[in-house]
Amino acid sequence: FHLSLKLETETKGKLQKQICQVVLDHFEKQYTTELGDTWASIRDVLTYPLCWQYAVLLNKFSQSAELENTLRVKGYHPAFQGPLHYRPASLNCYIRRTPGRFPAQKHQAGKLKEYYLLNAASLLPVLALEVKDGEDLLDLCAAPGGKSVAMLQCAYPGQFHCNEYDDLRSKWLKETMESFIPDPLINLITVSKLDGRQIGDLKPELYDKVLVDAPCSNDRSWLFSSDIQQAMLRLTQRKELSSLQFQLLRSAIKALRPGGSLVYSTCTLSKAENSDVINLILNSCSNVMPVDISEMAKAVSQEFTFLSGTQQHELLVLPEKGKAWGPMYVAKLKKI
Repeated sequence: FHLSLKLETETKGKLQKQICQVVLDHFEKQYTTELGDTWASIRDVLTYPLCWQYAVLLNKFSQSAELENTLRVKGYHPAFQGPLHYRPASLNCYIRRTPGRFPAQKHQAGKLKEYYLLNAASLLPVLALEVKDGEDLLDLCAAPGGKSVAMLQCAYPGQFHCNEYDDLRSKWLKETMESFIPDPLINLITVSKLDGRQIGDLKPELYDKVLVDAPCSNDRSWLFSSDIQQAMLRLTQRKELSSLQFQLLRSAIKALRPGGSLVYSTCTLSKAENSDVINLILNSCSNVMPVDISEMAKAVSQEFTFLSGTQQHELLVLPEKGKAWGPMYVAKLKKI
């Protein structure tokens, strides 16, 4: 017992050393103001990776009954069991209460992976989007590709445009697609490296559904910034992110057909990058209206903890022990 305690303390020490104090101080100040008492318990989860959980999204294009049995033996159970108005039977995700990570699969050319490891909250934007067979879809900031893969588990699109502006991330996105999507379907997918802010002008009113999983100050990874310089730069640039997010959303609205819907998501707790951006869009674009997603939130409240007091068209997943999912902000809009 003493040995395991000693090991735990040492491991904890190592993990604590990796936390970037500059970022933590910045978050401390901002989130104490924005989230009040809730911040302390969120901080405990975010700064202690040993309590993080990972969900296992099954790939319907490479099914294995053996895998589901293994998952059940290891204490996993299917997620999203509540009375969800939209949950395709082909979207299968397994989670468990205890922390830990199922082993990842390596990329092998010509061989499809059986599952994708992700933060379970990442599936909420996909559920909110409600993609259906035959719809033309745009994933505006698609890398590394988990949400694109999840959308393809839900439905067979007409056309599917996955875009990623960043060179390295774009390569990553292509590899993800090759790892999960079989040949006939992969021909329907266009992977581009366009500036997301220009897509609306280049492809006006072309899509039925658009996902904007925007570049944001990723609270989990920023806390473990590898060096002070990188952290300082990130914190300086943080102020400019909401302007970029606003421009991406404006572009996405132009790319949407009238009657089409859009989901905006980030993996930050920051109000400036979440509800403030959505409010700005609603106040400045007369051709969009908010869509109520509170029923969806209610149906998955067993699995996730949400910030209370948000509007009906938005939700914010707060990480807590045993439900260490998020942060994940989701908002839904419709073009009129």
